[in-house]
Amino acid sequence: MEIIDQIENQLLSRVEILFQLRHEGNPTPSRGQLRSQVASLIPGTSASNVVVKDVDTRFGQPLTTGLAFIYDSEEAMQIEPQYILERHGAEPAEKLAVVTEPSAEINTEDDVSGGEE
Repeated sequence: MEIIDQIENQLLSRVEILFQLRHEGNPTPSRGQLRSQVASLIPGTSASNVVVKDVDTRFGQPLTTGLAFIYDSEEAMQIEPQYILERHGAEPAEKLAVVTEPSAEINTEDDVSGGEE
């Protein structure tokens, strides 16, 4: 696997990589295999922080190109859509439960809606 282009996106806490992979005599690699190979390109990166997008294999050629995002942390990955996280097996961040105190009951029968009488 070779890196075609690499962009550091500090705002989103990720590195964006355009990659190219030759797989002579082998089928197109799975998304999991691509995640592992992309993680091996950047030292200290875990495959669980890699999101592979836009994988394209040329018809009749053993050449696959794609786009991968390497996030700094699991929390930074949460900007990805939910279906992408599920596709990659990442755990979604726990949604904050909003706890509200029950207020005094509101009697809607006595309310005047301000309409004409």
